[in-house]
Amino acid sequence: MLKFSRTFAAALLVLAVSVPALAAAPAYNLDADVNLALKTFDVPGMAIAIVKDGKVIAANGYGVRKLGDPTPVDGKTLFEVASNSKAFTAAALAMLVDEGKLAWDDPVTKHLPDFQMFDSYVTGAMTVRDLLTHRSGLGLGAGDLLWWPTTSFSTDEIIARLRYVKPATSFRNSYAYDNLLYIVAGKIIAAKAGKPWGAAIQEGILAPLAMNGTKTSVAEMLATSDYSAPHSKINDKAAVVKPMLVENAVGAVGINTNAEDIARWMAMLLGGGKLENGTQLISAKQLGELWSEQTPMRIREPKPALAATKPNFAAYGLGFNLRDYKGRKIAMHGGALQGFYSTVLMVPEEKLGIAILTNAENSPAMASLYWRILDQYLDVPASDWIKLYADQEAVAHKEELERQGKEVGARKAKSTPSLPLASYDGEYEDPWYGKVTIGAEGGKHIMRFTRTPDLTGELEHFQHDTFIVRWKERNFNADAYVTFALNPDASIERMKMAPVSMETDFSYDFRDLNFTPVKPPKSDKVAK
Repeated sequence: MLKFSRTFAAALLVLAVSVPALAAAPAYNLDADVNLALKTFDVPGMAIAIVKDGKVIAANGYGVRKLGDPTPVDGKTLFEVASNSKAFTAAALAMLVDEGKLAWDDPVTKHLPDFQMFDSYVTGAMTVRDLLTHRSGLGLGAGDLLWWPTTSFSTDEIIARLRYVKPATSFRNSYAYDNLLYIVAGKIIAAKAGKPWGAAIQEGILAPLAMNGTKTSVAEMLATSDYSAPHSKINDKAAVVKPMLVENAVGAVGINTNAEDIARWMAMLLGGGKLENGTQLISAKQLGELWSEQTPMRIREPKPALAATKPNFAAYGLGFNLRDYKGRKIAMHGGALQGFYSTVLMVPEEKLGIAILTNAENSPAMASLYWRILDQYLDVPASDWIKLYADQEAVAHKEELERQGKEVGARKAKSTPSLPLASYDGEYEDPWYGKVTIGAEGGKHIMRFTRTPDLTGELEHFQHDTFIVRWKERNFNADAYVTFALNPDASIERMKMAPVSMETDFSYDFRDLNFTPVKPPKSDKVAK
Protein backbone atom coordinates (compact mmCIF):
# COMPACT_ATOMS: atom_id res chain seq x y z
CA MET A 1 0.00 0.00 0.00
CA LEU A 2 1.42 3.39 -0.99
CA LYS A 3 2.01 5.64 2.01
CA PHE A 4 1.78 9.44 1.75
CA SER A 5 3.04 11.77 4.47
CA ARG A 6 4.71 15.12 4.89
CA THR A 7 6.82 16.75 7.56
CA PHE A 8 5.12 19.18 9.91
CA ALA A 9 7.13 22.08 8.42
CA ALA A 10 5.93 21.33 4.90
CA ALA A 11 2.38 20.76 6.11
CA LEU A 12 2.28 24.15 7.79
CA LEU A 13 3.45 25.89 4.62
CA VAL A 14 0.79 24.12 2.53
CA LEU A 15 -1.99 24.92 4.97
CA ALA A 16 -1.07 28.53 5.62
CA VAL A 17 -2.88 29.65 2.48
CA SER A 18 -6.17 27.97 3.33
CA VAL A 19 -6.65 27.84 7.09
CA PRO A 20 -6.30 30.26 10.03
CA ALA A 21 -2.88 31.24 11.35
CA LEU A 22 -0.98 28.28 12.74
CA ALA A 23 0.57 27.89 16.17
CA ALA A 24 3.99 26.39 16.77
CA ALA A 25 3.67 22.63 17.02
CA PRO A 26 5.10 20.64 19.92
CA ALA A 27 8.15 18.49 19.26
CA TYR A 28 6.07 15.48 18.41
CA ASN A 29 6.27 13.36 15.27
CA LEU A 30 2.62 13.03 14.36
CA ASP A 31 3.47 11.78 10.88
CA ALA A 32 5.39 8.80 12.24
CA ASP A 33 2.52 7.75 14.53
CA VAL A 34 -0.13 8.10 11.84
CA ASN A 35 1.85 6.15 9.26
CA LEU A 36 2.51 3.40 11.80
CA ALA A 37 -1.22 3.23 12.60
CA LEU A 38 -2.11 3.01 8.89
CA LYS A 39 0.19 0.04 8.47
CA THR A 40 -0.68 -1.66 11.77
CA PHE A 41 -4.44 -1.51 11.33
CA ASP A 42 -4.63 -1.89 7.52
CA VAL A 43 -6.18 1.55 6.96
CA PRO A 44 -5.71 2.95 3.43
CA GLY A 45 -6.14 6.65 4.20
CA MET A 46 -6.64 9.10 7.03
CA ALA A 47 -7.00 12.82 7.69
CA ILE A 48 -6.02 14.46 10.98
CA ALA A 49 -7.01 17.90 12.27
CA ILE A 50 -5.63 19.36 15.51
CA VAL A 51 -6.71 22.73 16.93
CA LYS A 52 -5.11 24.32 20.00
CA ASP A 53 -5.85 27.72 21.55
CA GLY A 54 -7.73 28.88 18.48
CA LYS A 55 -4.93 27.94 16.09
CA VAL A 56 -4.81 25.09 13.59
CA ILE A 57 -1.84 22.89 14.44
CA ALA A 58 -2.49 20.31 11.73
CA ALA A 59 -4.92 19.60 8.92
CA ASN A 60 -3.07 16.80 7.19
CA GLY A 61 -3.75 13.88 4.89
CA TYR A 62 -2.05 10.49 5.00
CA GLY A 63 -2.17 7.38 2.86
CA VAL A 64 -4.34 7.07 -0.22
CA ARG A 65 -7.92 7.88 -1.08
CA LYS A 66 -8.48 4.50 -2.70
CA LEU A 67 -6.58 1.23 -2.71
CA GLY A 68 -5.07 0.61 -6.13
CA ASP A 69 -4.88 4.35 -6.86
CA PRO A 70 -1.81 6.31 -5.69
CA THR A 71 -3.70 9.61 -5.33
CA PRO A 72 -2.95 10.78 -1.77
CA VAL A 73 -5.32 12.01 0.90
CA ASP A 74 -4.83 15.74 1.54
CA GLY A 75 -6.36 18.35 3.82
CA LYS A 76 -9.27 18.85 1.43
CA THR A 77 -10.13 15.18 0.83
CA LEU A 78 -13.73 14.48 1.85
CA PHE A 79 -14.73 11.66 4.19
CA GLU A 80 -18.13 10.52 5.36
CA VAL A 81 -18.22 11.29 9.09
CA ALA A 82 -21.52 9.53 9.81
CA SER A 83 -22.70 10.13 13.38
CA ASN A 84 -20.37 13.06 13.88
CA SER A 85 -23.18 14.74 11.92
CA LYS A 86 -25.31 14.57 15.06
CA ALA A 87 -23.39 17.49 16.55
CA PHE A 88 -24.31 19.61 13.51
CA THR A 89 -27.98 18.75 13.97
CA ALA A 90 -27.76 19.59 17.67
CA ALA A 91 -25.98 22.86 16.88
CA ALA A 92 -28.62 23.83 14.32
CA LEU A 93 -31.34 23.24 16.92
CA ALA A 94 -29.35 25.31 19.44
CA MET A 95 -29.33 28.16 16.93
CA LEU A 96 -33.10 27.86 16.55
CA VAL A 97 -33.37 28.09 20.34
CA ASP A 98 -31.21 31.22 20.26
CA GLU A 99 -33.57 32.67 17.63
CA GLY A 100 -36.63 31.88 19.76
CA LYS A 101 -38.08 29.56 17.13
CA LEU A 102 -38.26 26.58 19.48
CA ALA A 103 -37.31 25.52 23.02
CA TRP A 104 -35.41 22.41 24.06
CA ASP A 105 -38.35 21.21 26.13
CA ASP A 106 -41.04 21.85 23.53
CA PRO A 107 -43.06 18.73 22.75
CA VAL A 108 -41.98 17.28 19.42
CA THR A 109 -45.64 17.29 18.35
CA LYS A 110 -45.64 21.10 18.59
CA HIS A 111 -43.33 21.17 15.58
CA LEU A 112 -44.22 17.86 13.90
CA PRO A 113 -47.93 17.25 14.62
CA ASP A 114 -47.92 13.81 12.95
CA PHE A 115 -45.02 12.50 15.06
CA GLN A 116 -45.93 9.28 16.85
CA MET A 117 -44.07 6.72 18.97
CA PHE A 118 -45.27 3.21 19.84
CA ASP A 119 -46.61 4.41 23.19
CA SER A 120 -49.11 7.28 23.18
CA TYR A 121 -47.74 8.72 26.45
CA VAL A 122 -44.24 8.86 25.01
CA THR A 123 -45.60 10.53 21.87
CA GLY A 124 -47.00 13.39 23.92
CA ALA A 125 -44.13 13.62 26.40
CA MET A 126 -41.22 13.45 23.94
CA THR A 127 -39.41 16.79 23.76
CA VAL A 128 -36.92 18.22 21.29
CA ARG A 129 -34.24 17.60 23.94
CA ASP A 130 -35.29 13.94 24.20
CA LEU A 131 -34.67 13.46 20.48
CA LEU A 132 -30.95 14.04 21.06
CA THR A 133 -30.25 12.21 24.32
CA HIS A 134 -30.70 8.47 23.60
CA ARG A 135 -33.14 7.92 26.47
CA SER A 136 -36.37 7.37 24.54
CA GLY A 137 -36.83 3.74 25.58
CA LEU A 138 -35.87 2.45 22.14
CA GLY A 139 -33.32 -0.35 22.12
CA LEU A 140 -29.79 -0.04 20.79
CA GLY A 141 -29.96 0.89 17.10
CA ALA A 142 -33.69 0.19 17.01
CA GLY A 143 -35.17 0.58 13.56
CA ASP A 144 -31.84 1.25 11.84
CA LEU A 145 -32.67 -1.25 9.11
CA LEU A 146 -35.08 1.38 7.81
CA TRP A 147 -32.05 3.29 6.48
CA TRP A 148 -28.99 1.00 6.88
CA PRO A 149 -27.71 -0.31 4.50
CA THR A 150 -29.14 1.88 1.72
CA THR A 151 -32.93 1.56 1.58
CA SER A 152 -35.75 2.93 -0.54
CA PHE A 153 -37.62 4.39 2.45
CA SER A 154 -38.04 8.16 2.42
CA THR A 155 -37.30 10.25 5.50
CA ASP A 156 -41.03 10.71 6.07
CA GLU A 157 -41.65 6.96 5.77
CA ILE A 158 -38.94 6.26 8.35
CA ILE A 159 -40.47 8.74 10.80
CA ALA A 160 -43.96 7.34 10.19
CA ARG A 161 -42.79 3.80 10.96
CA LEU A 162 -41.42 4.81 14.38
CA ARG A 163 -44.90 4.17 15.76
CA TYR A 164 -44.43 0.44 15.12
CA VAL A 165 -41.02 0.10 16.80
CA LYS A 166 -41.58 -1.37 20.27
CA PRO A 167 -39.60 0.14 23.16
CA ALA A 168 -37.01 -1.90 25.02
CA THR A 169 -37.25 0.06 28.30
CA SER A 170 -39.47 2.70 29.84
CA PHE A 171 -39.22 6.29 28.67
CA ARG A 172 -36.16 8.20 30.00
CA ASN A 173 -35.11 5.12 31.95
CA SER A 174 -31.64 4.54 30.53
CA TYR A 175 -29.18 5.23 27.73
CA ALA A 176 -29.43 3.31 24.45
CA TYR A 177 -27.92 4.78 21.31
CA ASP A 178 -30.36 5.41 18.45
CA ASN A 179 -30.35 7.10 15.06
CA LEU A 180 -34.03 7.39 14.18
CA LEU A 181 -34.75 10.26 16.55
CA TYR A 182 -31.93 12.32 15.06
CA ILE A 183 -33.68 11.80 11.73
CA VAL A 184 -36.76 13.32 13.41
CA ALA A 185 -34.61 16.18 14.74
CA GLY A 186 -33.35 16.82 11.22
CA LYS A 187 -36.94 16.97 10.03
CA ILE A 188 -37.72 19.67 12.62
CA ILE A 189 -34.78 21.74 11.34
CA ALA A 190 -36.09 21.39 7.79
CA ALA A 191 -39.60 22.33 8.88
CA LYS A 192 -38.48 25.45 10.75
CA ALA A 193 -36.13 26.53 7.95
CA GLY A 194 -38.60 25.83 5.17
CA LYS A 195 -35.89 23.98 3.25
CA PRO A 196 -34.17 20.57 3.38
CA TRP A 197 -31.84 19.75 6.29
CA GLY A 198 -28.79 19.96 4.03
CA ALA A 199 -29.66 23.43 2.77
CA ALA A 200 -30.38 24.62 6.31
CA ILE A 201 -27.03 23.31 7.58
CA GLN A 202 -25.21 24.82 4.60
CA GLU A 203 -26.75 28.24 5.14
CA GLY A 204 -26.67 28.30 8.94
CA ILE A 205 -23.35 26.60 9.78
CA LEU A 206 -21.14 25.66 6.84
CA ALA A 207 -21.21 28.99 5.00
CA PRO A 208 -20.53 31.18 8.05
CA LEU A 209 -17.63 28.90 9.02
CA ALA A 210 -16.23 28.88 5.46
CA MET A 211 -16.47 25.08 5.48
CA ASN A 212 -16.54 25.37 1.71
CA GLY A 213 -15.61 21.78 0.91
CA THR A 214 -18.12 20.12 3.22
CA LYS A 215 -21.14 18.40 1.66
CA THR A 216 -24.43 17.42 3.25
CA SER A 217 -25.02 14.20 1.34
CA VAL A 218 -22.96 11.32 -0.01
CA ALA A 219 -24.29 12.02 -3.49
CA GLU A 220 -22.91 15.57 -3.33
CA MET A 221 -19.56 14.25 -2.13
CA LEU A 222 -19.34 11.81 -5.03
CA ALA A 223 -19.81 14.70 -7.44
CA THR A 224 -16.54 16.31 -6.26
CA SER A 225 -13.00 15.50 -7.39
CA ASP A 226 -11.34 15.00 -3.99
CA TYR A 227 -13.02 12.37 -1.85
CA SER A 228 -12.12 9.07 -0.22
CA ALA A 229 -13.47 5.72 -1.30
CA PRO A 230 -14.96 3.49 1.43
CA HIS A 231 -13.03 0.37 2.48
CA SER A 232 -14.27 -2.63 4.45
CA LYS A 233 -12.66 -5.89 5.48
CA ILE A 234 -13.36 -8.89 3.24
CA ASN A 235 -11.66 -12.06 4.45
CA ASP A 236 -9.78 -9.90 6.99
CA LYS A 237 -8.25 -7.69 4.27
CA ALA A 238 -9.20 -4.09 3.42
CA ALA A 239 -11.02 -3.79 0.09
CA VAL A 240 -12.79 -1.00 -1.79
CA VAL A 241 -16.59 -1.19 -1.44
CA LYS A 242 -19.38 0.88 -2.89
CA PRO A 243 -20.52 4.04 -1.07
CA MET A 244 -23.55 3.73 1.18
CA LEU A 245 -26.13 6.33 0.17
CA VAL A 246 -28.09 7.53 3.21
CA GLU A 247 -30.01 10.53 1.92
CA ASN A 248 -33.01 9.52 4.04
CA ALA A 249 -31.05 9.75 7.31
CA VAL A 250 -29.09 12.98 6.95
CA GLY A 251 -30.11 14.37 10.35
CA ALA A 252 -28.17 11.52 11.90
CA VAL A 253 -25.37 10.87 9.40
CA GLY A 254 -25.39 13.46 6.61
CA ILE A 255 -22.08 15.37 6.89
CA ASN A 256 -19.12 14.69 4.57
CA THR A 257 -16.12 16.84 5.44
CA ASN A 258 -12.34 17.17 5.40
CA ALA A 259 -9.49 18.00 7.77
CA GLU A 260 -9.38 21.71 6.97
CA ASP A 261 -13.13 22.20 7.41
CA ILE A 262 -13.49 20.10 10.56
CA ALA A 263 -10.68 22.19 12.08
CA ARG A 264 -12.83 25.31 11.58
CA TRP A 265 -15.81 23.53 13.19
CA MET A 266 -13.78 22.58 16.28
CA ALA A 267 -12.21 26.04 16.54
CA MET A 268 -15.66 27.65 16.62
CA LEU A 269 -16.92 25.29 19.34
CA LEU A 270 -13.78 25.65 21.44
CA GLY A 271 -13.94 29.42 20.96
CA GLY A 272 -17.27 29.69 22.75
CA GLY A 273 -19.41 29.49 19.63
CA LYS A 274 -17.76 32.45 17.89
CA LEU A 275 -16.54 32.82 14.32
CA GLU A 276 -13.05 34.15 13.56
CA ASN A 277 -14.46 37.66 13.09
CA GLY A 278 -16.03 37.59 16.55
CA THR A 279 -19.61 36.94 15.39
CA GLN A 280 -21.49 34.70 17.81
CA LEU A 281 -22.78 31.74 15.78
CA ILE A 282 -24.07 29.78 18.80
CA SER A 283 -24.59 31.45 22.14
CA ALA A 284 -22.38 30.40 25.05
CA LYS A 285 -25.54 29.39 26.88
CA GLN A 286 -26.67 26.98 24.20
CA LEU A 287 -23.16 25.65 23.65
CA GLY A 288 -23.21 24.89 27.35
CA GLU A 289 -26.40 22.89 26.82
CA LEU A 290 -24.71 20.80 24.12
CA TRP A 291 -21.88 19.94 26.51
CA SER A 292 -24.02 19.40 29.63
CA GLU A 293 -24.74 15.90 30.89
CA GLN A 294 -28.24 14.83 29.88
CA THR A 295 -28.23 11.02 30.10
CA PRO A 296 -25.88 9.03 32.38
CA MET A 297 -23.97 6.25 30.63
CA ARG A 298 -22.72 3.02 32.12
CA ILE A 299 -18.96 2.91 32.64
CA ARG A 300 -17.52 -0.35 31.39
CA GLU A 301 -14.34 -1.91 32.70
CA PRO A 302 -11.65 -1.84 29.99
CA LYS A 303 -9.16 -4.63 29.52
CA PRO A 304 -6.20 -4.27 31.93
CA ALA A 305 -3.86 -3.01 29.21
CA LEU A 306 -6.27 -0.14 28.49
CA ALA A 307 -7.09 0.66 32.13
CA ALA A 308 -5.87 4.26 31.79
CA THR A 309 -8.76 4.98 29.40
CA LYS A 310 -11.44 4.30 32.04
CA PRO A 311 -13.39 7.49 32.85
CA ASN A 312 -14.71 8.59 36.22
CA PHE A 313 -17.92 9.81 34.62
CA ALA A 314 -19.65 9.19 31.32
CA ALA A 315 -22.78 10.81 29.94
CA TYR A 316 -24.44 11.91 26.72
CA GLY A 317 -25.07 15.60 26.12
CA LEU A 318 -26.75 16.96 23.01
CA GLY A 319 -24.91 15.48 20.04
CA PHE A 320 -21.79 14.74 22.10
CA ASN A 321 -20.47 12.02 24.39
CA LEU A 322 -19.05 13.48 27.59
CA ARG A 323 -16.38 11.91 29.81
CA ASP A 324 -13.11 12.73 31.52
CA TYR A 325 -9.45 11.88 30.98
CA LYS A 326 -6.57 12.84 33.25
CA GLY A 327 -8.78 15.28 35.14
CA ARG A 328 -10.12 17.07 32.06
CA LYS A 329 -13.62 16.97 30.65
CA ILE A 330 -13.88 15.70 27.08
CA ALA A 331 -16.67 16.24 24.54
CA MET A 332 -16.39 13.73 21.72
CA HIS A 333 -18.26 11.54 19.26
CA GLY A 334 -17.64 8.70 16.87
CA GLY A 335 -19.03 8.03 13.44
CA ALA A 336 -19.39 4.83 11.42
CA LEU A 337 -20.83 4.13 8.00
CA GLN A 338 -19.95 1.43 5.50
CA GLY A 339 -16.26 1.98 4.77
CA PHE A 340 -15.71 5.04 6.98
CA TYR A 341 -14.96 5.59 10.68
CA SER A 342 -14.30 8.96 12.34
CA THR A 343 -13.76 10.58 15.73
CA VAL A 344 -14.05 14.21 16.81
CA LEU A 345 -12.73 14.95 20.31
CA MET A 346 -12.44 18.23 22.20
CA VAL A 347 -11.01 19.24 25.58
CA PRO A 348 -12.73 22.59 26.28
CA GLU A 349 -10.54 23.42 29.29
CA GLU A 350 -7.41 23.09 27.14
CA LYS A 351 -9.01 24.57 23.98
CA LEU A 352 -7.79 21.40 22.26
CA GLY A 353 -9.58 19.67 19.40
CA ILE A 354 -8.62 16.46 17.59
CA ALA A 355 -10.44 15.01 14.57
CA ILE A 356 -9.51 11.74 12.89
CA LEU A 357 -11.22 10.77 9.63
CA THR A 358 -10.58 7.38 8.04
CA ASN A 359 -11.67 5.49 4.94
CA ALA A 360 -11.76 2.15 6.76
CA GLU A 361 -13.73 0.40 9.49
CA ASN A 362 -11.29 0.27 12.38
CA SER A 363 -11.87 1.86 15.77
CA PRO A 364 -8.48 0.93 17.31
CA ALA A 365 -6.65 2.90 14.60
CA MET A 366 -8.41 6.07 15.74
CA ALA A 367 -8.41 5.38 19.48
CA SER A 368 -4.70 4.61 19.57
CA LEU A 369 -3.96 7.92 17.86
CA TYR A 370 -6.25 10.19 19.85
CA TRP A 371 -4.98 8.86 23.16
CA ARG A 372 -1.43 9.34 21.90
CA ILE A 373 -2.15 12.93 20.80
CA LEU A 374 -4.03 13.67 24.04
CA ASP A 375 -1.11 12.45 26.12
CA GLN A 376 1.19 14.76 24.15
CA TYR A 377 -0.92 17.88 24.59
CA LEU A 378 -1.91 17.18 28.19
CA ASP A 379 1.76 16.60 28.99
CA VAL A 380 1.29 13.22 30.64
CA PRO A 381 3.52 10.13 30.28
CA ALA A 382 2.87 8.58 26.88
CA SER A 383 1.82 4.97 26.41
CA ASP A 384 2.44 2.84 23.33
CA TRP A 385 -1.23 3.03 22.42
CA ILE A 386 -0.77 1.67 18.90
CA LYS A 387 0.75 -1.57 20.17
CA LEU A 388 -1.71 -1.84 23.07
CA TYR A 389 -4.73 -1.47 20.79
CA ALA A 390 -3.29 -3.73 18.09
CA ASP A 391 -2.69 -6.49 20.62
CA GLN A 392 -6.18 -6.07 22.07
CA GLU A 393 -7.81 -6.12 18.62
CA ALA A 394 -5.99 -9.33 17.70
CA VAL A 395 -7.06 -11.03 20.94
CA ALA A 396 -10.71 -9.93 20.60
CA HIS A 397 -10.94 -11.08 16.98
CA LYS A 398 -9.35 -14.43 17.84
CA GLU A 399 -11.83 -14.91 20.71
CA GLU A 400 -14.77 -14.12 18.43
CA LEU A 401 -13.64 -16.63 15.81
CA GLU A 402 -13.25 -19.25 18.54
CA ARG A 403 -16.75 -18.48 19.85
CA GLN A 404 -18.24 -18.92 16.39
CA GLY A 405 -16.28 -22.14 15.97
CA LYS A 406 -17.78 -23.50 19.17
CA GLU A 407 -21.29 -22.67 17.95
CA VAL A 408 -20.66 -24.53 14.73
CA GLY A 409 -19.13 -27.45 16.62
CA ALA A 410 -22.12 -27.69 18.97
CA ARG A 411 -24.80 -27.69 16.28
CA LYS A 412 -26.73 -30.79 15.38
CA ALA A 413 -25.08 -31.20 12.02
CA LYS A 414 -27.14 -34.23 11.01
CA SER A 415 -30.47 -32.59 11.82
CA THR A 416 -32.79 -31.69 8.97
CA PRO A 417 -35.49 -29.03 8.54
CA SER A 418 -38.95 -29.97 9.76
CA LEU A 419 -40.47 -29.06 6.40
CA PRO A 420 -39.51 -29.38 2.74
CA LEU A 421 -37.43 -26.35 1.74
CA ALA A 422 -40.19 -25.08 -0.52
CA SER A 423 -42.47 -24.78 2.53
CA TYR A 424 -40.27 -21.98 3.91
CA ASP A 425 -40.69 -19.94 0.72
CA GLY A 426 -43.02 -16.97 0.62
CA GLU A 427 -43.51 -13.45 1.91
CA TYR A 428 -42.93 -12.50 5.54
CA GLU A 429 -43.77 -9.17 7.14
CA ASP A 430 -42.43 -7.27 10.16
CA PRO A 431 -44.56 -4.48 11.71
CA TRP A 432 -41.98 -1.72 11.24
CA TYR A 433 -39.67 -2.89 8.45
CA GLY A 434 -42.21 -4.42 6.13
CA LYS A 435 -41.68 -7.39 3.84
CA VAL A 436 -38.95 -9.86 3.02
CA THR A 437 -39.25 -12.72 0.57
CA ILE A 438 -37.75 -16.20 0.44
CA GLY A 439 -37.80 -18.14 -2.78
CA ALA A 440 -35.96 -20.58 -5.02
CA GLU A 441 -33.61 -18.99 -7.52
CA GLY A 442 -31.21 -21.03 -9.60
CA GLY A 443 -31.37 -24.01 -7.28
CA LYS A 444 -30.76 -21.86 -4.17
CA HIS A 445 -33.10 -20.40 -1.58
CA ILE A 446 -32.68 -16.64 -1.52
CA MET A 447 -33.82 -14.12 1.12
CA ARG A 448 -34.51 -10.58 -0.05
CA PHE A 449 -35.33 -7.51 2.05
CA THR A 450 -37.75 -5.80 -0.30
CA ARG A 451 -36.74 -2.21 0.57
CA THR A 452 -33.00 -2.93 0.95
CA PRO A 453 -31.53 -4.22 -2.32
CA ASP A 454 -28.16 -5.18 -0.82
CA LEU A 455 -29.73 -7.33 1.90
CA THR A 456 -30.04 -10.29 -0.43
CA GLY A 457 -28.44 -13.60 0.37
CA GLU A 458 -28.56 -17.38 0.21
CA LEU A 459 -30.08 -19.46 3.00
CA GLU A 460 -27.79 -22.20 4.23
CA HIS A 461 -29.13 -24.85 6.61
CA PHE A 462 -27.55 -24.68 10.09
CA GLN A 463 -29.59 -27.04 12.25
CA HIS A 464 -33.23 -28.04 12.76
CA ASP A 465 -35.34 -25.06 11.59
CA THR A 466 -32.48 -22.57 11.77
CA PHE A 467 -30.66 -21.37 8.67
CA ILE A 468 -27.89 -18.83 8.09
CA VAL A 469 -28.36 -16.15 5.46
CA ARG A 470 -25.06 -15.33 3.73
CA TRP A 471 -25.38 -11.85 2.26
CA LYS A 472 -24.05 -11.32 -1.26
CA GLU A 473 -22.24 -8.20 0.00
CA ARG A 474 -19.44 -9.95 1.90
CA ASN A 475 -18.12 -6.75 3.46
CA PHE A 476 -21.23 -6.40 5.63
CA ASN A 477 -19.91 -8.89 8.21
CA ALA A 478 -23.57 -9.33 9.05
CA ASP A 479 -24.56 -12.89 8.19
CA ALA A 480 -27.54 -13.81 10.33
CA TYR A 481 -29.31 -16.79 11.81
CA VAL A 482 -32.85 -17.23 10.46
CA THR A 483 -35.06 -19.37 12.70
CA PHE A 484 -38.60 -20.54 11.96
CA ALA A 485 -41.18 -21.43 14.60
CA LEU A 486 -44.00 -23.79 13.65
CA ASN A 487 -47.66 -24.04 14.58
CA PRO A 488 -49.10 -27.40 15.73
CA ASP A 489 -50.34 -28.01 12.18
CA ALA A 490 -46.76 -27.60 10.88
CA SER A 491 -47.49 -24.24 9.26
CA ILE A 492 -44.98 -21.47 9.97
CA GLU A 493 -45.94 -19.21 12.84
CA ARG A 494 -43.05 -16.72 12.69
CA MET A 495 -39.46 -16.12 11.64
CA LYS A 496 -36.76 -14.50 13.82
CA MET A 497 -33.22 -13.37 13.01
CA ALA A 498 -29.98 -12.75 14.95
CA PRO A 499 -26.41 -11.84 13.87
CA VAL A 500 -23.94 -14.70 13.64
CA SER A 501 -20.99 -12.55 14.71
CA MET A 502 -20.73 -10.35 17.78
CA GLU A 503 -18.61 -8.03 15.62
CA THR A 504 -21.64 -7.21 13.44
CA ASP A 505 -22.55 -3.52 13.62
CA PHE A 506 -25.53 -2.93 15.92
CA SER A 507 -27.38 -1.09 13.14
CA TYR A 508 -28.08 -4.50 11.60
CA ASP A 509 -30.82 -4.78 14.22
CA PHE A 510 -32.04 -8.18 13.08
CA ARG A 511 -32.97 -9.17 16.63
CA ASP A 512 -35.74 -6.57 16.68
CA LEU A 513 -37.50 -8.04 13.66
CA ASN A 514 -40.53 -10.26 14.17
CA PHE A 515 -41.65 -11.68 10.85
CA THR A 516 -44.92 -13.52 10.29
CA PRO A 517 -46.05 -15.12 7.03
CA VAL A 518 -48.11 -12.94 4.74
CA LYS A 519 -51.35 -14.76 4.12
CA PRO A 520 -52.49 -14.76 0.49
CA PRO A 521 -55.65 -12.74 -0.12
CA LYS A 522 -58.86 -14.69 -0.07
CA SER A 523 -60.27 -15.46 -3.48
CA ASP A 524 -63.55 -13.83 -4.44
CA LYS A 525 -64.49 -16.85 -6.52
CA VAL A 526 -67.20 -19.12 -5.18
CA ALA A 527 -66.17 -22.77 -5.05
CA LYS A 528 -68.33 -25.11 -7.13
